[in-house]
Amino acid sequence: MMQRAALGAGAVALALLLAAGCMASRPTDRPAFRTAPAPAGSPATARPTAPSPSGAPSSTGPVPDLSSTPTPGPTASTGTAPAPLPVRRTTGRRGVALTFDDGPHPVWTPQVLDQLRAARVKATFCVVGSQVRRHPALVARIVREGHTLCNHTWHHELDLGSRPPAEIRANLERTNREIQRAVPGSRIPFFRHPGGRWTETAISVAEELGMTSIDWDVDPRDWEKKAKATVITERVLTKVRPGSIVLLHDGGGDRAATLDACDSLIDNLRNRYGIVPLQ
Repeated sequence: MMQRAALGAGAVALALLLAAGCMASRPTDRPAFRTAPAPAGSPATARPTAPSPSGAPSSTGPVPDLSSTPTPGPTASTGTAPAPLPVRRTTGRRGVALTFDDGPHPVWTPQVLDQLRAARVKATFCVVGSQVRRHPALVARIVREGHTLCNHTWHHELDLGSRPPAEIRANLERTNREIQRAVPGSRIPFFRHPGGRWTETAISVAEELGMTSIDWDVDPRDWEKKAKATVITERVLTKVRPGSIVLLHDGGGDRAATLDACDSLIDNLRNRYGIVPLQ
């Protein structure tokens, strides 16, 4: 009897051991861990893989470490447009302003000046430094007849704003020096970037040089090669509103259509809103 009892106790013990072994070998619900490659010079860290929908570990890679993910800025999170660059696009008054770019030109600039003098209105001339060097007497006439000057870079460099600050400064200073050589003591209160390709760097450099950056809100595209006077006129009168700054050109190409358009535009704008100089 004692021998049979010992055998029975041994069988029970053996059964308990087998059961414990089976429990130890069963899979758990914990996600598997995979060691992510560590950056050079830093210790590796273990990151869990994301579980698949079925609950099994995923084989696609480690769970993203959200603690190191950049937080989206206000634009990304709110969907709002970035703040506009600090350039001036209106006169700040009811009257509209006429601006003429890319001169002075020996053919077109004198005719524009004649039209403005006949109408007794003032405009802003955004002059190119290399053109000022060629035609300094025209710049002197612009100033003498009471119009405002604006720096339009040395050679109409469309990409100037993307260049280093020192290069932008050198370009604008060179243009200002040439204007001052043509008309000593003349004011150059404004800067306009060619093509309106504004950058914060260009605006900041211009401000450091004492110039306000001016843009426009009406562009009739008189710079197009096949632009017609009737189309230029229609585009201006359709888009203009109180305080508009109108972009026109007295250089950079054939401006006969611009001159024809100005014959009627100047009278129309003066009667509807008044034409004022930029201040």
